[in-house]
Amino acid sequence: MRRPGRASAPPGAVTAVVLDPASSAPLHRQVYEALRGAIFAGRLRPGSKLPSTRALAAHLSLSRNTVLGAYAQLLAEGYLRGRIGSGTYVADAPPERLLLARRDPPPQPATAPDGAALSRRGALVVGAPSPFRRASAPLGPAGWAFQVGVPAFDAFPASTWGRLLSRRWDRSWRALLPRREPQGHAPLRRAIADYLATARGVRCAPERVIVVSGAQQAISLAAEVLLDPGDEVWVEDPGYTAARSALVAAGAVPVPVPVDGEGLDVAAAARRSASARLALVTPSHQFPLGVTMSLGRRLALLAWARSSGGWVFEDDYDSEFRYAGRPLAALQGLSPDARVIYAGTFSKVLSPSLRLGYLVVPEGLVDAFAAAKALADVSSPSLEQAVLADFMAEGHFARHVRRMRVLYERRQAALVAAAARDLPGLLEVRPAPAGMHLLGWLPPGCADHAAAERAAANGVRCVALSELRVDTAGRGALLLGYAAVPEDAIDEGVRRLRTALR
Repeated sequence: MRRPGRASAPPGAVTAVVLDPASSAPLHRQVYEALRGAIFAGRLRPGSKLPSTRALAAHLSLSRNTVLGAYAQLLAEGYLRGRIGSGTYVADAPPERLLLARRDPPPQPATAPDGAALSRRGALVVGAPSPFRRASAPLGPAGWAFQVGVPAFDAFPASTWGRLLSRRWDRSWRALLPRREPQGHAPLRRAIADYLATARGVRCAPERVIVVSGAQQAISLAAEVLLDPGDEVWVEDPGYTAARSALVAAGAVPVPVPVDGEGLDVAAAARRSASARLALVTPSHQFPLGVTMSLGRRLALLAWARSSGGWVFEDDYDSEFRYAGRPLAALQGLSPDARVIYAGTFSKVLSPSLRLGYLVVPEGLVDAFAAAKALADVSSPSLEQAVLADFMAEGHFARHVRRMRVLYERRQAALVAAAARDLPGLLEVRPAPAGMHLLGWLPPGCADHAAAERAAANGVRCVALSELRVDTAGRGALLLGYAAVPEDAIDEGVRRLRTALR
C-alpha cells in the first residue's frame, strides 16, 4: 500500500531500489529483488549498512510492512544480517557466494559443489539455515549436554519396542512390505486421533489425520498446499529457524512477529502484515522462550483466521512435557470450525530417527494434503507405523510419556541446582513449568553467539538465542537442553560451561 508524500532519500542502498508501477509483482517482492540484485552485482558490498525499514519505506512512499517483508526474506536467506542496536547490514558471505572482486559483474547461476547449476529454489534451499545439517553431538562424558530437542535415549523403551517389532514382523511382513498409504497406516491414524482427543483436546477423526515424517515435512506440506510464492506468513520472533527456512524454500515471505509474555502479538502481526495467509505458532510452549499463548491471544488469532481467510499452523511439538498441572489444551480444540492445521511429532517423545509425525487438517483439505504427501515421498515407512500403532493402542505410549515427564522434571531440577552452584554471575538459569530445555541468561552486554562457540570448544552443545531472532533484540541467552542428559552427567556439563564462560 503506497502512502502519499516522499521523504528525502536516506544514504546508501535506496538508489538500488527502483519500482516498476506496471509490474504485476508485489511491491515487497520488487524491493526484495532490487536489493538482492544489487548485492549480486556488487553495488551493495559485504558489510555495508542498509537504511532502516522506516527510512526506506518513507523514501519509496511504501508501507513499512512492505519493506519489512523484503528485509525479512533477505535476512532469512542469509543475504543480510542484523546487529543488535546498530541496524541491518549486507552479510559478509552471502549464501550463494556470488559477490566478485570487481564491480558490476554479470550475474552467475548458483552452483552446487560439483559445479552443477542450481535453480532459484535450489539456491534458496542451500542458503536457508537449518539445524539439521549439523551432525548430532557424540555421546561423551557429559551426555548430550546440552543439545536442544533431544529426548532421553537412555530411557527409550527398547525391550518393549523390540518385542512389538518382532511380533508385528512375524504376523504382517507380507502385508506391510508392498503397502503404500499416503495418508498413513489406518490403525496408527486411529491411535493418534484417540490420543489427541484425550490428551490434547484436539477435535479430529482418524480420517483427518495425515502421517508425516516429522514437523519439518508437516510445515513444507502446509506451505505447498496453502501458499503461493510471495505470500506472507507470520512467524514468531524469536522462533524456530528451520520453520522459517521451509517457508523461504517454498517461496513464501516470513514476517517476524514479536513474542511477549502472552505469546505471539497478534495486533503487532496485523500491523506488520495485514495480508498474511498463514500464521505459524507454538502456542502451548513457545519455542524458544517457553511462554504459553494466553486465551485472549488464541481467540484473537482464530478470529483473524476467520475474518481474513487465513490459516493457523499450530506446532505442538513438546506439549506432553508439562510439570505444573495438566498439559494445556491445544489451540485447535477451541473452535469446531477453526482454520487450524495442527501438527505434532514423535521425535521429541521417542526418537528423532523414527521420522514419524502427524497433521490434523480440516476435512476439506484432507485430499490436498494426502496428495502432497504422496508426491513428497509416497508414504511413511509401513513397519514403523504399524509398530507405533501397537505401541499406542496397548498403552505403552501413554505410560512412556508419564515416565518421561517425571524424569525430565527431575533433570531440569538438577540443571537449575547445578547452575545456581557453579554459574553465579555467569549464567542465570530459571526453572520452567514445561519443555525439554531451559534458557540460561547471560549478563547484560554479553554476546551469546560467542558464548555458544566457547561452549562448543569445551564439549558443550547449546544454541545462542540470537540465532533464533530476526528483528527482535534483547539480552543474550543460551538454550540448554536437559532431557537427554543423565543427572550424574549434568554436573560435568555445567562445569564445562563454567570453564567456557569465565
